Amino acid sequence: MKNSLTGKVALVTGGSRGIGAAIATRLAEEGADVAFTYLHAADKALSVVKKIEGTGQNGLAIQADSAVPEAVIRAVNQTAAKFGRFDILVNNAGIFPYGSFEEVSLEEIDRTLAIHVRAVFVAVQAAVRYMNAGGRIISIGSCLADRVPDPGVALYAMSKSALNGLTKGLARDLGPRGITVNVVHPGSTDTDMNPAVGPGAEYEKKHIALGHYGHVNDIAAMVAHLAGEGGRYVTGASIAVDGGFGA
Repeated sequence: MKNSLTGKVALVTGGSRGIGAAIATRLAEEGADVAFTYLHAADKALSVVKKIEGTGQNGLAIQADSAVPEAVIRAVNQTAAKFGRFDILVNNAGIFPYGSFEEVSLEEIDRTLAIHVRAVFVAVQAAVRYMNAGGRIISIGSCLADRVPDPGVALYAMSKSALNGLTKGLARDLGPRGITVNVVHPGSTDTDMNPAVGPGAEYEKKHIALGHYGHVNDIAAMVAHLAGEGGRYVTGASIAVDGGFGA
């Protein structure tokens, strides 16, 4: 249903490019005012704001490093202050550590867990202070949370799999308040970080039942569904949008 989010306010972390930008734009198309965070790409952030405003909704770009708890909390508070309410939190910000297990540094471990796990926890803590019944919390995980076919991604897989447990726990904590909590696990998705025609793409396609990469809009559509009326009775769920990677 178009405009299913009319009157709602959303915050998308890591929304200046790729999956995050697609989610921010789709939520605006559905009628929500949308704030999003970015780290460095101010020019790309401005472009996303223009796309949001092009739908007739209000957009807000917030510079914030998800590895810094205070920055995450500030982004939530700034969103609520700007728009006067807070309905939808999409935890999308992420990095992709890759390499030999033996060579992973403590600094890399700390930053990965800070962005993928701690930032989500902290953002939810801050956001639920503003949410009423009907609030939506959606985290973006990874198909590698449940299946790891190749070496080099142990840290990444560990950090994303943590979202499964966090989602189930939060669903129990927040269910009595009418707030749903879910995690969406994308598979290989055509972005600048993992282009469908890039090195290794053909190898990745061999693991996908449908045989091809997904589009950022595939992920955004699922998030919009969960954020709207269609997601009213879905909580504590881990939903794969991976073309059958996990089949």
